[in-house]
Amino acid sequence: MSTTQTNPLPIAIYYEQPHWFKPLFAELDRRGTPYVKLYAPDHFYSPEDHPEEKYSLVFNRMSPSAWNRDHGDQIFYTLGFLEHLESRGVKVINGFKAFSSELSKAGQLVLMDKLNIPYPKARVIHRAAQAEEAVVGLRWPIVVKPNIGGSGAGVKRFDGLSQLQAAIAQDPGSPDGLQFGLDSTALVQEFIPALDSHIVRVEVLNGKFLYAIKVHITGETFDLCPADICRTTTGTDLNRGACAIDAPKSGITVEAYTPPADAIRDVETIMHYSGIDIGGVEYITDSRDGQRYYYDTNALSNFVADGPNVVGFDPFAKLADWLESEANIGATVA
Repeated sequence: MSTTQTNPLPIAIYYEQPHWFKPLFAELDRRGTPYVKLYAPDHFYSPEDHPEEKYSLVFNRMSPSAWNRDHGDQIFYTLGFLEHLESRGVKVINGFKAFSSELSKAGQLVLMDKLNIPYPKARVIHRAAQAEEAVVGLRWPIVVKPNIGGSGAGVKRFDGLSQLQAAIAQDPGSPDGLQFGLDSTALVQEFIPALDSHIVRVEVLNGKFLYAIKVHITGETFDLCPADICRTTTGTDLNRGACAIDAPKSGITVEAYTPPADAIRDVETIMHYSGIDIGGVEYITDSRDGQRYYYDTNALSNFVADGPNVVGFDPFAKLADWLESEANIGATVA
């Protein structure tokens, strides 16, 4: 005879950007799922704490772009908190390894090189003066972007050496200079012109393919957060209540897409070796030669706005199902 066993401990959701997680909170509230919010800006802990006695699991939703919202102090703090949780045996979704991988674009490229997965050629630097030498052997245009990024923050495109030299000459911290971010490290990387002016973002849940979208881009856009894009390629406005932030990206549209099987395998491989349970990988196809390049790995996934109208289902419902399963909430046992 089987019975239903409910874990008495709640799910803990550790997060920094409150707007992005309203749909998840709403879904958990609708179900009556026991959970607690751990708001990173107000959070602190003691090494003597026993979080394994408080939470069935902790879902890490910290964003590497927090530094762009005056919350940069929480990024390295979060690594310590995740280490504490894991040392106490707490099940952590997107834990220390996953968050560490998201915090280093350089590390992401090293992993892809090891896995023989194509990525835009790049150099890693730690001083602006190194950029001119680092660009030797790269195809123009190039971009310089902070190693710890998020939402396109600090990414700059250069079409020629004179433009780059002008930025190098700027005082450190100048808005016209090169941006290095929290760890004083940046990538000098080839800019890939997108075939048919779109990129593809592939989302995984529990390390497996969930859905993919084409994001149709314009101009110099580097902030491609799918939760902020609120219009389809047919011109239909998506449910405004489903948009994570009430500021849709102008001129950017989105549509459902099924990637080739080998692209899905590449993404799942990247996520597996990155330790990422849920997140997204973006790739772009070079309009010059048709080569596919993977260029960004995200442990923080906000999901596409208005999923039912774009991909045909609600990703937050599937996420809630999985979280409940991982937390053993409502599990049936013999």
